[in-house]
Amino acid sequence: MPPEEFRRFAHEAVDWIAEYLSHPERYPVLPKMAPGDLADALPSSGPEQGEPMERLLDDFRRQIVPAITHWNHPGFMAYFANTAPGPGIIAELLSASLNANAMLWKTSPAATELEQVVLDWLRDWMGLPAGLFGIIYDTASTSSMHAIAAAREMADPEARTLGASRGLTLYCSEEAHSSIEKGAIAIGIGQRHVRKIPVDAEFRMRPEALSAAVERDLAAGLRPFCVVATVGTTSTTSIDPVPAIADIAARHGLWLHVDAAYAGSAAIVPECRHILNGAERADSLVVNPHKWFFTPFDLSAFYTRRPDILRRAFSLVPEYLRTAEDSRAVNYMDYGVPLGRRFRALKLWFVMRYFGRERLAETIRSQIAWARELAEAVDADPHFERAAPAPLSVVCFRYRGTDEENRRLLETVNASGEFFLSHTVLNGKFTLHLAIGNMGTTREHVMRAWEVVRGAAGRVVL
Repeated sequence: MPPEEFRRFAHEAVDWIAEYLSHPERYPVLPKMAPGDLADALPSSGPEQGEPMERLLDDFRRQIVPAITHWNHPGFMAYFANTAPGPGIIAELLSASLNANAMLWKTSPAATELEQVVLDWLRDWMGLPAGLFGIIYDTASTSSMHAIAAAREMADPEARTLGASRGLTLYCSEEAHSSIEKGAIAIGIGQRHVRKIPVDAEFRMRPEALSAAVERDLAAGLRPFCVVATVGTTSTTSIDPVPAIADIAARHGLWLHVDAAYAGSAAIVPECRHILNGAERADSLVVNPHKWFFTPFDLSAFYTRRPDILRRAFSLVPEYLRTAEDSRAVNYMDYGVPLGRRFRALKLWFVMRYFGRERLAETIRSQIAWARELAEAVDADPHFERAAPAPLSVVCFRYRGTDEENRRLLETVNASGEFFLSHTVLNGKFTLHLAIGNMGTTREHVMRAWEVVRGAAGRVVL
């Protein structure tokens, strides 16, 4: 593409982005379409000859945008809401332009060293101890899989050569993210050797049940090797008792991994730093800035105090990738499965510098306050009940009725186009899950969502 043509269409695209970000509410959060609608509307084969950019951008606006679920919408309150703010989008544009591959220090010194620096800033803001090794993966699922692989390397170094040994056993709570079990599957531990530990009334792992499970497995000749504690569970954002779990891990020589993918960001708020109590004893920890740290998807920050073991688990250097040794030249390809690595650190650097810790912390603080206000409103309404504590920015609640009534209620709310909520099942009951986390979401959006829920209940079930 000639420079002048690029300049023209890049300006057109940026103008569209600026307009989109200024008023995302003009779009329904969920597209009004059925599965296959877009695929059926597109050509069945690619073009033999190139097409003009005018047509591409027009088709983007006409066909793609109406079929998008708008995660950047302030009414997106499903799962864990996220944000792609202007600074991060600009950084993504620059990163794509540079097209760097940060597999070796030599292949992209700036990408490698900025990754080290920006992860150290984030570690410091969260109150984690100095000296941790940080690396960026794509998602927490990948980060946790690497943690489990490192734990296996520590417990059974021969597994790298011979394959997973039988009997290695992993522990997590019943409320742990499915990626923990997937990680165990991926590296050959197997689902049979994943123990899901019961939780208490607030959906937190019960340390005494963990200790008993480890003792039973040891008596049966199995080999406990890893325990995963969750700070901010997916369904309820509950916080496992990490200090007590760390004691058990230390007693039995288990690798302790802390999954703080969602909630870890809240530790930059001084009064919330306690959520990572005990995490300083973890062998590894993951937090996703692309969730509650307002960084465009995808970026998962992984920390470990045992980088030597992580490297031992994954380093495999063919001759064509060998470089001169230097203590300050980190080759990130040695610390994981991916060889090719995007320049993700740039967008985190832009976000941290543009907003600063105080503004980011204030945004998180406000969202926690709005969630508490919503929880109080739910508690005050006789037609609804809260299904779990709301320690952070997620509220789980339901209409006091049948599961089918709650399903219809959720479908009605989501069909409004104003908001998108998700669901979970708690204590066997279908439950609405409202997550506050988009930087553009205000208190008024949250209260309006509650108004829409109550209105829908009046039409659907009351």
